[in-house]
Amino acid sequence: MTKDRGYEPLVGTKAVWGGEEEYLVQGATQVPVVHSVSFGYEDIDHWHEVALGRKKGHIYGRNTNPTVEVFEEKVRLLEGAEAATSFATGMAAISGTLFTLLSPGDKVISIKDTYGGTNKVFLEFLPRFQVEVKLCDTLDHEALEREIAKGCKVLYLESPTNPTCKVVDLERLVRAAKQVGATVVVDNTLATPVNQNPLHLGADLVLHSATKFLGGHADALGGVVCGSAELVEKVYHYREINGATLDPMAAYLLLRGMKTLHLRVRQQNQSALSIARFLEKHPGVDAVFYPGLPSHVHHEIATKQMKGFGGVLSFVLKGGLAAVRRFLPQLSHAHLAANLGSVETVAGPPRTTSHVECTEAERRAMGIPEGLIRYSVGIEETEDLIHDLTQALDACSGTEEAQFETIHPFSS
Repeated sequence: MTKDRGYEPLVGTKAVWGGEEEYLVQGATQVPVVHSVSFGYEDIDHWHEVALGRKKGHIYGRNTNPTVEVFEEKVRLLEGAEAATSFATGMAAISGTLFTLLSPGDKVISIKDTYGGTNKVFLEFLPRFQVEVKLCDTLDHEALEREIAKGCKVLYLESPTNPTCKVVDLERLVRAAKQVGATVVVDNTLATPVNQNPLHLGADLVLHSATKFLGGHADALGGVVCGSAELVEKVYHYREINGATLDPMAAYLLLRGMKTLHLRVRQQNQSALSIARFLEKHPGVDAVFYPGLPSHVHHEIATKQMKGFGGVLSFVLKGGLAAVRRFLPQLSHAHLAANLGSVETVAGPPRTTSHVECTEAERRAMGIPEGLIRYSVGIEETEDLIHDLTQALDACSGTEEAQFETIHPFSS
């Protein structure tokens, strides 16, 4: 990708070629998996220059690795960032970034609808280090702006949210954050770099659970953070010392998956929209949450800041948790598992997936009903997935309506 410097390849080409050419050795067409823990130097002065970061090279696997570096470079190119660094998991990337940026006495503002693990960092861990945490109603941009205006060190956003697919106006909230000098971090996992680039909307850092859509095959854990060279260097330093290093074999698997990212996301975007439209009309479904639907409360915002609406949707069955228990085992083309973004469709309720760490009361406070199902669309034929959903809904249509309080994810 460096031969024609006057042309900027499109996202699909970057996903295939980005960052790889420098590391293709002895005529190989694929990046090698370098398992070496350490890297030797005959010249001690050259070794010292590499160790200080003045020359390119690798010293020790906890710090950097050739295979891992290619993965970081590919994501950097896709997000249009100055730099990128990786982590062993998505949650390591999230927690590592927050602990890099925040110190005792600082304040972080976020939304109530963050991923369950992130929510635990806000509610359980950061307060132990005397970091003030303020979680605002995800849909109330005015309340968010008022809180930001009071001052904060970090504004942490997630859009679309997991699992209720809420959307926040990134440009609007970035403007508010910049007025008080806050650093804006955006979790872009559900959107992917194919559908949304938060850095282009003014964010300072963007992160991904690479385990999900980036890898796409549910066979490798990983996380990645992109942004300015200055900020990423700070995050990298925290990670190299604390040790949540991405394994080179996992980096290779993520790289292999990313070559088809744009094709997978294209299919998942199309299928998810068709499925959301189908579910919205089905009498057994109370509500459907997908940014691509005109009925979505922030459809216009999603249309403005996203190129596609993603491969994840959620819906509430009539009959609550009892209906969920009956419905899910009827699916033939979906893994009932705690994952998303895979080539195979994956389905499950937040109580066992995105928010398993949270109590039912905590989920209720976030507007997550127990009858909600998160449905991560795979690359199967759309018609087959709709047929599968139809037969599963038909099979549980006789379920007596459970006596559960109705919670609407978009109610304040």
